[in-house]
Amino acid sequence: MTTPVRLLDGSGPDLVTDFELTAPVDIADRTSDGVRRTRAWIVLRDHGLPVGMLTLAIPDGGLPAAAVTEAFTGVRVPDPAALQAARERACRDGATVTAVVCTRERPEALRRCLESLLRQDYPHATILVVDNAPTSEATCRVVADFPSVRYVVEPRPGLSRARNRALAEIDTELVAWIDDDEVADVRWLTEIARAFLEYPDAAGMSGVVVPAEIETAAQAWYEAFGGHSKGRGFTAADFVPGAMRQSPLYPLPPFGVGANMAFRHTDLVAVGGFDEALGAGTLAEGGEDTLIFTRLLLADRPLLYRPAALTRHYHRRETERLAAQMRGYGVALTAFYTSLLLDRPLLLPRLLRLAPTALRDVSSGGSLRNIGLREGMPSEFMSLNKRGMAIGPWRYLRSRRQVRRDS
Repeated sequence: MTTPVRLLDGSGPDLVTDFELTAPVDIADRTSDGVRRTRAWIVLRDHGLPVGMLTLAIPDGGLPAAAVTEAFTGVRVPDPAALQAARERACRDGATVTAVVCTRERPEALRRCLESLLRQDYPHATILVVDNAPTSEATCRVVADFPSVRYVVEPRPGLSRARNRALAEIDTELVAWIDDDEVADVRWLTEIARAFLEYPDAAGMSGVVVPAEIETAAQAWYEAFGGHSKGRGFTAADFVPGAMRQSPLYPLPPFGVGANMAFRHTDLVAVGGFDEALGAGTLAEGGEDTLIFTRLLLADRPLLYRPAALTRHYHRRETERLAAQMRGYGVALTAFYTSLLLDRPLLLPRLLRLAPTALRDVSSGGSLRNIGLREGMPSEFMSLNKRGMAIGPWRYLRSRRQVRRDS
């Protein structure tokens, strides 16, 4: 059991829970651990489909179900029978998929992730663990407890190298990616298969990532910053080159997130896989997922956003680790753009036209990027983020040289 950690505002840890609109139940103010919860992060579901998320105060005595239902202003499932039929068709006719977990020395988190993958209701799936530059046998021992899970080692450090190793190992039509510090909703793979079945021309898709817990101030601040899903919400979207209102180059959040993404295997191979100078474990610290989405859009391949494919992420609990993450996000962002321009220099005029908008977003307190500052996030975190942006190009160039030396 997780030891409760008090938030900096003096309240106890928050409650993270689901709420089924077709069978509403009151939300208690105390959980089984006896800790008083004063705020709830609620994933709203309609016939099991995620349709929204609310953050509500929990009064003494609990939060009545009627209050939650009244607060929800999203869209309900218009035809539950059609939804069920679509799920059944996906389980019957959907493509084969490999769920890939790239991991490094986080055995307990990996175990939790694998347990969620083995609970999936999708019948045409396999699971692959890529152990990236291991320094112990811990990951191998965990996977040994799951006989149906495949295990491979990628000895060279770097998340992109681990991702590319997975691409070389699998033979399924689809590949789905989940981080080792996440758990997947039981229908995660079914909803991925349904999306590709209903949009057969799509090259890739991303789902929604919600918090698995909000036990510390750092976790609450991260969600205020937008969490993994960066405000994408619970409305499905299609990103079709030539029919999009926004540029595929900026702003980036709508297109997808590496913690919950899936692609047609052939499309990933066609665009060259992942840039091994980007990603966790490199000097660039990230950005490989953003680049793969952008490469596909620039290759005129459609992408989908489907919040029905839901995962839960265990955010960093410590303030120091969140600070490092915010700095790393800044590094990764400008490293991504450096990679993009080095490979496609003719994009420079388009990026320069977008630069004034980007600068306004970075500096404006009212922008979506900075909205977390109004929720109590320390301004120092955003300063660290900007410092990371300043060194990202240099970091990427060093990383790229390192990759070439090791090849």
